[in-house]
Amino acid sequence: MTQVAAENAEALEAWNGVLFDRFVEYRHLIIGGIALHGDEAIRVEPPATGDRVLDVGCGFGDTTQQLAKIVGSAGSALGVDVASRFIDAARNEATAAGIANARFDVADVEVTQFDDTFDYAFARFGTMFFANPVAALRNVCRALEPGGRFVCVVWRRKLDNPWMHVAEEVVKPLVPEPETTDEPRCGPGPFSQADADTLSGQLLSAGFAEIVLRRCDFGILIGRDLDEAVDFNLALGPAAEAVRLAGDDAKAIRPMLEEALRKALAQFETPDGLVARSSTWIVTARVPIS
Repeated sequence: MTQVAAENAEALEAWNGVLFDRFVEYRHLIIGGIALHGDEAIRVEPPATGDRVLDVGCGFGDTTQQLAKIVGSAGSALGVDVASRFIDAARNEATAAGIANARFDVADVEVTQFDDTFDYAFARFGTMFFANPVAALRNVCRALEPGGRFVCVVWRRKLDNPWMHVAEEVVKPLVPEPETTDEPRCGPGPFSQADADTLSGQLLSAGFAEIVLRRCDFGILIGRDLDEAVDFNLALGPAAEAVRLAGDDAKAIRPMLEEALRKALAQFETPDGLVARSSTWIVTARVPIS
């Protein structure tokens, strides 16, 4: 049994359950969008040939495969995620793709002391859901060799991410917030590291130096048509979290929510589907040599 921090147990239930199922259903939208930001981060600060790479919060393992290809047969890539269902999928897909230098482990980085050491660590939206991000980042820092590099991607503020925030503004005023719920919460949420000062402070407290944040903006597809965009926003993201936690109360007004979202999301219609702006921080940092 993998050790999990008590404060992350509820989030694990969500990510290994309903959120995994919804990520599978909408993978074509999710990965297609976030890959733009991850690819740019790797372009800005790629690993070197032969590097030993740690991929934090690897999800389906597509970034782990990508990094393994870059470092080549002389290097390796380890993808870790707290949710075993994501790791099972990642292992199967890497095996099918013939990526021999990629491997995967179930791990809560917040409480994991890695036996291996690494030259480069990466996280594409893999650091934002820790209850104690400093503890997790400190374990990443300790796992890196002196001079080792850390690259991560996190969402910037809500106002700069209308692809999620517009739906949240529409849905949350209409959905009653329950005092109690049987549904597990996903953790601190996608915008928990949006503030540059907060994130920089967490990295400094974890032991990193030479911290640089670069803004990165892309338009991302949130639906091939308006119906899919509405369903997507009611399945994943802050609006969907509010609906899920509200349970039957939200189900009773779902037609009203769908109609309100259709009106709000129509602004993003293009000939190629619904495309909305997204904004991230690409963060680079280094472990001090002495």
